[in-house]
Amino acid sequence: MARTRAQDYAIKQDLILQNAARLFAEFGYVGTSISMIAEGCGVSKALLYHYYPDKETVLFDLVSMHLEKLITVVEAAIKAAPENDRLYAMSAALLDAYRDADAHHKVQIANLTFLKPEKQEILRAMERRLVALFADAIAAAVPDIGHGPMLKAVTMSLFGMLNWHYLWFREGKGLSREDYARLATAMIVAGASPAAQRVQEMD
Repeated sequence: MARTRAQDYAIKQDLILQNAARLFAEFGYVGTSISMIAEGCGVSKALLYHYYPDKETVLFDLVSMHLEKLITVVEAAIKAAPENDRLYAMSAALLDAYRDADAHHKVQIANLTFLKPEKQEILRAMERRLVALFADAIAAAVPDIGHGPMLKAVTMSLFGMLNWHYLWFREGKGLSREDYARLATAMIVAGASPAAQRVQEMD
């Protein structure tokens, strides 16, 4: 007979993932052992194996749940925001989802290659979904850049501004997350069209 899950299974699973994210971000995936994750959670290695059979599964769940959250909040922002403010709303929602998730974000950026190819592809598909949502919003906000290579370049430039903000952003100092989302999207909307035209003139 299969062992039933405890009522606090999800809570303990989240504790494992939170601690794994912190350890992977600090020591790297290779430098973090199952024993270190168990110790960080204050549980035995045997108990941790009840939740996760190996370190790779921990990494996959950590990143997939992080990406799922990002997609969910961005899709909610798309539905709630007026079309003329949609790109800002999406960017603000993404930055808010990054709150207290710097470790998860670092792990996503640096550690996917440690997963088996089939697991990598699942996560890459989720990343592509997130990028596509932003590309569609940028295409609607700046229609004259078209849907070709220029749209991809502009979309990834916005992601560069949002995804690497954790390197310098400090909560409560300087711009708020909302202010920075407004700044980043304003630069994209105001600057993408003339910049793209300038690039085309130089070609």
